[in-house]
Amino acid sequence: MTVKPYTEEGSKREQVEHMFDAIAPKYDLLNRLFSLGIDQGWRRKVIRMVKARPVAHLLDVATGTADLAIMAARKGAAPQVTGVDISEGMLSHGRVKVKADGLDGRVTLLRADSAALPFADGSFDAATVAFGARNFEDLELGLREMLRVLKPDGRLFVLEFSKPRGTVMGALFRFYFHRVMPAIGRLVSRDSAAYTYLPQSVDAFPSGTDFVRVLERCGARDAKAQTVTGGIATIYSARA
Repeated sequence: MTVKPYTEEGSKREQVEHMFDAIAPKYDLLNRLFSLGIDQGWRRKVIRMVKARPVAHLLDVATGTADLAIMAARKGAAPQVTGVDISEGMLSHGRVKVKADGLDGRVTLLRADSAALPFADGSFDAATVAFGARNFEDLELGLREMLRVLKPDGRLFVLEFSKPRGTVMGALFRFYFHRVMPAIGRLVSRDSAAYTYLPQSVDAFPSGTDFVRVLERCGARDAKAQTVTGGIATIYSARA
């Protein structure tokens, strides 16, 4: 099932772009507020996994305001990091952060669609996407594109929300995700649809072994899933 932010009619890509342009000014604030900063810990774990092998050039897809791209550069995961996103609003905020951190020469942000990455085959040593895969209009096409631009044996990392299986954790997560977070999101961002779309998109996204199978179907090798924080999120890793 394809979940779209606003209406069933029209392109998911265009609706997602509009949504993120609209919430970009409050996006970082809401991320920290909703996760109590835990999302940054998940990103740090991804960066540690990236650093397990030398990386000359890292690609971060659906980079948003460039949190992961900036963290990768700061922590020495790669000397060159390229982040791409369809939302110019998000990228504009990301560029301000990159400049403020003095990373202009190491982090490049470009407007590009995951379905048609503007890079040659085998351009990158590793690729990441954090909380962006469920926003792809065509999930498998986006993953195949990321695998295409990786060098042979290049590594792919996907950080995404998942659905906790434990009874208590699962119930608390569902209540928070479906009731509390949309209400706060609407109040702060002034976008009534964006934070209703978020839990719906997580519910519709294949998680755990289902997403591992999607990766394998797209041609990824050695695909694995590792849950974090009781299964609230999952880090997927694979090789091209």
